[in-house]
This record gives sequence, C-alpha cells and structure tokens, in this order.
Amino acid sequence: MIRLSVDIGGTFTDIVLEKDGLMATHKVLSTPSSPEVGAMNGIAQILLENETELNEIRSVIHGTTLATNALIERKGAKVAFVTTAGFRDVLEMRNEKRFDQYDLGIKLPEPLVPRQLRLPLRERVLADGSVLCAPDEEQIGQLASAIEAADVEAVAIGLLHSYANPTHEVITGKRLAEVLSDHITICLSSEVSPEAREYDRFSTVCANAYVRPLMARYLTSFNQRLKEGGFSGSFLMMLSGGGVTTLEQATRSPIRLVESGPAGGVALAAYIAKEVGSNRTLALDLGGTTAKICFLQDGIPQTTRRFEVARAWQDVKGSGLPVRVPTIEMVEIGAGGGSIATVDGLSRLTVGPHSAGASPGPCSYQLGGKDATLTDAHVTLKNIDPEGFAGGSIELNPQCAEEAIQEQIAQPLGLQSLQIAAAGIIEMSDEIMANAARVHGLELGKDISEFDLIVSGGGGALHATRIAEKLSIGRIFVPENAGVGSAVGFLHAPISFEIAKSIMRPISALDTSSLAQEFRNVKEEILSIVSAIANAGNIQISASAELRYAGQGQEVKLDIDLNRSVAQTLDELQERFHKAYERMYGFTMQELDIEFFSFSVCATAPVQSYQTDGSDQANQCVTMRTNQRDIFDLEKDEFVAFNAIHRVELPLGKTIVGPAVIIEDQTTTMVRKGWSVQRLDSGHLMLERSAL
Repeated sequence: MIRLSVDIGGTFTDIVLEKDGLMATHKVLSTPSSPEVGAMNGIAQILLENETELNEIRSVIHGTTLATNALIERKGAKVAFVTTAGFRDVLEMRNEKRFDQYDLGIKLPEPLVPRQLRLPLRERVLADGSVLCAPDEEQIGQLASAIEAADVEAVAIGLLHSYANPTHEVITGKRLAEVLSDHITICLSSEVSPEAREYDRFSTVCANAYVRPLMARYLTSFNQRLKEGGFSGSFLMMLSGGGVTTLEQATRSPIRLVESGPAGGVALAAYIAKEVGSNRTLALDLGGTTAKICFLQDGIPQTTRRFEVARAWQDVKGSGLPVRVPTIEMVEIGAGGGSIATVDGLSRLTVGPHSAGASPGPCSYQLGGKDATLTDAHVTLKNIDPEGFAGGSIELNPQCAEEAIQEQIAQPLGLQSLQIAAAGIIEMSDEIMANAARVHGLELGKDISEFDLIVSGGGGALHATRIAEKLSIGRIFVPENAGVGSAVGFLHAPISFEIAKSIMRPISALDTSSLAQEFRNVKEEILSIVSAIANAGNIQISASAELRYAGQGQEVKLDIDLNRSVAQTLDELQERFHKAYERMYGFTMQELDIEFFSFSVCATAPVQSYQTDGSDQANQCVTMRTNQRDIFDLEKDEFVAFNAIHRVELPLGKTIVGPAVIIEDQTTTMVRKGWSVQRLDSGHLMLERSAL
C-alpha cells in the first residue's frame, strides 16, 4: 500500500510519501494564487526521488487552510441569503451579546452577506416542526429573479426552525435549482448544520456557501491534475474534526475543512501520545504562518461543535463568525516563521499576527520580502543553518536577514546589538505562544505543568524548550518528521464523519418511536458516507446527547449507546444528567423537567499505521559525528558553542546534554542548557528538563 499526504499551508506545502512501511518527506513553498500547482510540483519531486509513479498511489489525503483564509481575507463567493420574512437581520444582530460590555469601541465582523442580498421568504415552521405558513411558489420565483439579477455565485437558505422540519428549505432549494443557472450553488442549513439557535445555523450555512465555489473549483482542479498524471486511487480530505472523508462530501460541506490542516498536527500528536505513554499532552504545531495549540487526554483531543473563525477584535472570543460543525478544540494564533516583527508607535516590539507567507516570504528567502520575520531572527542567531534549510529547497541569505533586523528593529529601539534585537523577536514569539497555551489551559481548567509537550511543524522543535520553561513543563517529544507533522498526521487520521441534529423536547414529552427513527435515519446517512471509503466491518459508531434543565441555555453532553432501546436510554440519561450537572455546578434542580436538546452520531474506521524509521533502525549501528555551531545565548549576551548532531546519527537511547542542536532536513531541535535529549526506540526525540 502506497499513500501520499499533502498539507498546503500559508507558507509551505508539505508532502509525505508512505511506501513499504517507511516515509519520505518533501517541503516546497506554497503557491497562493494556485495552491495545486505547488502541490503537484512537490508531488512530482518526491515521486522522482523515490522511483514511484503516480498510478501506484492508492490514496491521496489532503488538508488545506484555503477555506479559512477565504473567510479571514474575505475572498469567497458573492452570496445571497434566503431566510424567513422578519429574520433577514439575524446575521447582523447576532445573539445580542457584547463580548466586552464595557468597551465602547468593540468591533464585530461584517456579515458575509450584505443586507440587500438577504432575501425574505413568507413561510413559518414552528419549533415543534408544525407548519404555520407554507412558502408561496410565486414568491420563490420572484426571489429567483432577484438572485439572477444580483449575479451571485451561491445561495444560502436558512429558514426558522428548519432543524425541526426541513421541508420548506428543501422545497425552496429544489425550486431555485430548477430556475437558476447551473453555476449557482445552493446550500441548505438543514443539511449543513441541522441544529437549533438560528444565528449560529445561519452563520454556518452562509459561510459554507461563501467558500463552496472556491473550494469546489480548487479541489476539482487538483483532482483533475492528479488524474491526468495517472492517479486512479481515492482522493480524501482531512476534516476539522480529525478524520478524513470523501472528496464529494468535502465539496458539499467545505465549511468542515476550515481547520483541516491544523487537525493533522493534532492527529499526529494523538498517535505519538499513545505511543510514548503520555496521558496529559499539550500539542503545539508551529508552521510558517500560524501556531496551533490543543490539549489531549489519554491521547484523545478535545472536540467541539461550536467555534469561531475570523475574529475581528484582538482575538477575543465572541468577536468572530460562529460555525457549528465538528472540530478539534484548538487555539490558532498568528505566530509562525513568517510572522513579521515591527516596532509600534510606543516603541514596543511586536511580532505577528501578519505574516510574510510564501510570497514574498522572509527577507532571508531572497524572494522579494523586505520585512524582518521570526525566521530571519533565527538565521541571524544561527539557530537555523542556512545550508540545507527545508531539505535544500530554499537557499537562505543571512546578510539579508541581518540588514532587515538592524534597520527595522535594532535601530528604532536604539539597540547597539543586532543579536539582542533578534533574540527579542524570538523571546516575544515564545511568550505569545506560551501565553496562548496558558490562557487556553485556564479556560479548560488545566494545570499545564502536569502536561507533556509534543511539537510539530517546521518551528515547533526550535521553540519547544523555551516555551516549556515558561509553562513549567518538564518533558518534550519531537516526533520523527516533525517538520511536516500535519502531513504525517493525515496518514494516522481515521476515516470518520459526524452528524448532529436538534430535537428540543422535554424528555417526558418525547415520542420514543419517533426518536428511535431519528437515530436510525442519522445512523444510516452517516454509514453511507463512511462506508464509501471504508470496510463496513471496521466501522465503529459512537453517539452522544445534549440535555439541559427546561428554561436553561447551557447543555450537558453525555455519551449514549444506540444499541439499547430508546426508553432505557432516556431513563439512564436523566439519572446521569443530574449527577453530571451536580459535578459541574454543585447542585441539581430535580423539580424541573429535563429537556433533550440534540444528539450527534459519529462513524469511525481506523487506518493502517506505518512503521517508523526509528523502529526500522533500532538494531542498526550508527556513528555519531559531533560538530560545533556557535549560537547566540541571550542570557550570556554572546555566542556559545552548541554540539550539532544530525538526528539520524544520534544513537538510540543515548542521552545528550544541552546545549545542543539536533539537525534534520525539515526542522532543528534546540536543546537549551538545563535540558537533555535522547532518541527513543520509536525514533522520536524525548527532551527532559534537569532543573525545574
């Protein structure tokens, strides 16, 4: 079995080829205008180097940040939004909550659909699913004319209470499809996110329509280029929730891809955590544009169905566009190798969130970039060796990096030392990432000092020890091929898909036969999606329900077993709900009715794991050659000799005491003073802090 994974990021495109139980990796600069071009160039190169033809590849697994970037940069399609009359302004009114009630200058994101393209339809379904007013065929025709005249690329349909009864959305969508041009795509909220709370559902379906034309063109083009090269296997997409799905399903609901790239890094961390026995894990993936942070318990990442994209105000929760689809619970910040360093009007050093990206890139890339970046700082301090950077795909120029930092940072701050300015950039970046992890941990009630740190991405191993020191973490793992960690993670990700549906009934008023039918319908739908690319005998079904006391707005999530009778499930749920609520809030209100709010079903099929290079070489003898590299030490304010060792030459089990750097094609591991490193039998590096 030969597989290929492709992770297209804002700066680099990472390619991993899995063949004969081993992996080969390649890293190339992304091509933002046509991402598939850079990917195909990288694929051609890695196949050539490994004497493999594209027609030998069984599957290609792909993840990308294209959907996220389109939402953040507002480069999606022109969308019309059809909604229930009287509710066209829900997208602007949001949920009427201010994320900071005392800040008069708060900024909220503009709706993806302007008011003139929000078109009201006279219809009404009640919360129980009954029809109060059916849509008028003539008015639907009038809406079609208005949509044609507006020259839109996509139509989002979000009607009130369609989660309870989607009939009106289906009728409206079918009628519009008959009248409108074929190039106009139509999205129904009852298909994209059939859950209660109209603002979140409307926002999700509009976001899906906003990115669908772009993603459909891109994925179709990429798939076509692969086929023209001889590829005839499965083209799979990484989902935000940590699994992979079919190209067809990804094209229908591209909003599920918004965190597909970062999810790969978490998938890798989950695999490594189980392999090395880390029960509490903090995953950090640091790429060229962003850093992603996620907590895992027993190798399982936290997940959610509610998150935000494109936050408009200082990365504050509540200031972004809500999206209700399954996703891994993570924090993504603008800190990466391409993050631009500046001095603001108050003479303060700032790093990010703006990035030089792949074009024009950091100054040291010599591709036209003029801004000083985090990568330039590493080059200046010799943390990064210019020779062999990114596997030799990019030739770095240290002089360009030094000149940019001198002119843009050192001089404005009045610093005599160029190295101090560069070290300040790195220290600021470390603090930004450590603080993001610290705050996220507090939000989740975590004591970060009890966690191990698993790093991936091109910059993860460079920053790991300093970030760990700031968080009082004593153990770090650097996986094999960490520099292309997300692409490696794609190969570990299971085939999976999840569907959630709102019910919103008091348990005492539920019709058990109707609820059982709802369970069966969702289970059949999700099995049809997953079984298209997975062996039916390997598919595992998990389900959960959200309950709340009547009149409350916060739900408690509980696992359920769909193999048991609905009556038994409901009786057990009520008892478990009271106990879970008391654990969370310290009291119960057993005199109140319990409301069944929603349920979700997830189908998962595991994939075959590869054998790491480290295991393959476990019994081989290697000769460790130790060179010296002078690297700047901020504490001593001078260059200090570090032992420089190539990772493949580091004997298994041998402990090396810092200061040292472990060198490989896609990344460099910094082992600061006070840390030691050894290469485990699995091939992964384990760093331990000797003095806490």
